[in-house]
Amino acid sequence: MKILVVDDEHDVKTLFQQRFRKEIRKGELEFVFAFSGEEALTVLESMKQEAVLILSDINMPGMSGLELLKKIKKEYLAPPPVVMMITAYGDEENFNTAKSLGADDFLTKPVDFKLLKDKLINNI
Repeated sequence: MKILVVDDEHDVKTLFQQRFRKEIRKGELEFVFAFSGEEALTVLESMKQEAVLILSDINMPGMSGLELLKKIKKEYLAPPPVVMMITAYGDEENFNTAKSLGADDFLTKPVDFKLLKDKLINNI
């Protein structure tokens, strides 16, 4: 499964590569990283919708994760990717906005990688 991770913090790339090294090595999961909403749209376009699942931070400079979510759900319809939103601020307003824009799931930072692995396995 190809997963696009969108976060303005560059250290998430190393973190995901460490936490999922077995799954990456076995070829079960492939991660692609974008460090802004704008870069994520460019990456998605170049991937020709190969991303099955998108994990996006909500609070990023420039295009927010919520704006990215809105564009993805509007422009990528066949088939629509699963989008999980990640935020350090697990407030009800962000949760409700993300859900109303079509988010499939909502996680808070720091990410519980055991929970995330379970969720990813259930989406395969």
